[in-house]
Amino acid sequence: MHYVIMGCGRVGSSLARGLERRGHSVAVIDVDAGAFRRLGPTFHGTTLKGVGFDREVLVNAGIERAAGFAAVSNGDNSNILGARVARENYGVATVVARIYDPSRAVVYERLGIPTVATVRWSAEQILGKLIDLGPESLWRDPSGSVRLVGLHYHQSWVGTPITDIQKCLNTPIPALGRFGSAITTDETTVLQDHDLLYVMADSGSVDECRSLLALPRETK
Repeated sequence: MHYVIMGCGRVGSSLARGLERRGHSVAVIDVDAGAFRRLGPTFHGTTLKGVGFDREVLVNAGIERAAGFAAVSNGDNSNILGARVARENYGVATVVARIYDPSRAVVYERLGIPTVATVRWSAEQILGKLIDLGPESLWRDPSGSVRLVGLHYHQSWVGTPITDIQKCLNTPIPALGRFGSAITTDETTVLQDHDLLYVMADSGSVDECRSLLALPRETK
């Protein structure tokens, strides 16, 4: 699939490389041609100097065949304008915009444009919105072989020691989401109601882990 990225800062360049590693074609737009150095010598996509909401620039970037568009420049107004042009003028199905002012998020969501306001995880969150990384994907190593995912479970698992759940899944559970925060686990940790399991697993075994947790816990 083809993706167009507006902005080649740290987030945009990381996002472009991540998409290309997964076999997608990528076009990156930036007003500063020097920014393309961040892509590195191994990047084989298209780079275009210009404004990301300029129609001629977008057409040259392949917007008419794009599966997704990510606006991650350093300006909220430019990002939203670019996202709206991609959505409304070219019918791009998946459009995501990075914003610096979280208070604007609700307004933009009403326009049908998902936004990402955090900095640390921006590239991974936007990547997860553009392409399917699976359930609750929180992190993935560069090779794609290991993932940290948030998994839910059947109610019967509540009260089970985390060490027992790890043995059942045959994979580590390094942390839990509890009351809006994350806590690390140890041999004394017990699953409580409404916890979210943060499971570190091989990508090929994530679905199996999810299926096992969806079933009632087997007791002897």
